[in-house]
Amino acid sequence: MAYPASRPADTYSPLYFLASLGAGGLAVTFFMYLMFWVPHPGRPVPIFEDIAAVFANGPLLLQLSTGIAVAGIAVLAFLNVQYLIWNLGALTRFAKTDAYAKLRAGNGETALLAAPLAAAMTVNALFVVGLVFVPKLWTVVEYLFPLALVAFVAIGIWALMLIGAFLGRVLGKGGFDSQANNSFAQLMPSFALAMVAVGLSAPASMSVTPLTVGLALILSGVFGTIAIVYGIAMLMVALPAIFKNGVAREAAPTLMVIVPMLTVLGIMGLRQAHGLHTTFDAHVTPGETLLFLTKLLTAQIAVLAAGVLVLRRQGYFTDYVWGRKTSVGSYALVCPGVALSVMIQFFVNKGLVEAGVIAKFGTAYWGLTAIALVAQLAMVVLVWRLNRQHFRATPMVALQPAE
Repeated sequence: MAYPASRPADTYSPLYFLASLGAGGLAVTFFMYLMFWVPHPGRPVPIFEDIAAVFANGPLLLQLSTGIAVAGIAVLAFLNVQYLIWNLGALTRFAKTDAYAKLRAGNGETALLAAPLAAAMTVNALFVVGLVFVPKLWTVVEYLFPLALVAFVAIGIWALMLIGAFLGRVLGKGGFDSQANNSFAQLMPSFALAMVAVGLSAPASMSVTPLTVGLALILSGVFGTIAIVYGIAMLMVALPAIFKNGVAREAAPTLMVIVPMLTVLGIMGLRQAHGLHTTFDAHVTPGETLLFLTKLLTAQIAVLAAGVLVLRRQGYFTDYVWGRKTSVGSYALVCPGVALSVMIQFFVNKGLVEAGVIAKFGTAYWGLTAIALVAQLAMVVLVWRLNRQHFRATPMVALQPAE
């Protein structure tokens, strides 16, 4: 006799918003193909018309890579939105349960910040979809930038309200369990604010309207600064418990949350620098950009190495990724791989190539780019694996009574 099918995702946690986040991040990795390989003269990003020109007259290999990118963006953006909608509905139902009240009363309250984090990623992913699939979008883009700023500010306010509720409780009444804070889970709010900041910085690099660029620079600077300050504070809170008690096993993937934070804040910095250059005549040299990206990538590699070391020592991959056990925190593994892939693409193209260190499309170029592509492929496989683990229904078989 078998009971009705069930799946791990039916035991809901707000961390399932990371499923939406991961899909959206992977969509951006495919946009990197278009960003750095498809010619887009006179514009900071490629658009539908540039892609159509490649399919009409471009070299065969470029057509193939462009086709893969377009397909990847379409599929993953769909998953991004699908999982966001599913999570919003599930969160609404979860908010009526005792488990939600318990969550709001403990350290895990900041897991709710995964919702604005995923929402901000979805706005970014939808903008990519518009660039790739909507003809003549660039003719009205200056009207869309203010709307994007409003959307990101609204998501940022949502995030700040959740942070305020958490800090108001723990600072006003106490109740924060510092000994159980042996992970970087409390960096979720900082990551959410960083994602809002990078979204707000996009008009700074693409708009030609000084007011829009100025607002984008200021707003992204505000949210980016809060993200950095809050993140440093939460690191200082977490490290004593980590060194005393070791890393909480199921929360171990959070050790690498710094990696995607550095990527989004790094992209924010590049976008701000571009806006200052094109609109306000403030210039950053290619050499300075190369050094900036080198420092970020070095920090990411160091954090990844430490995180993977801990996960391997704890047998996390064996149990929760390739084994039978499931943990919603496994979705936090997607973000570092995605972030590393994106950062390598920027390091190669905006750093090494623009500084004249290597030639574009040369042997060294493709050798380094291959690392980004391998990381991307690994994350595609990981997302497929995790989605099967958590969202595929499996029958629950009842135990037969002993004779």
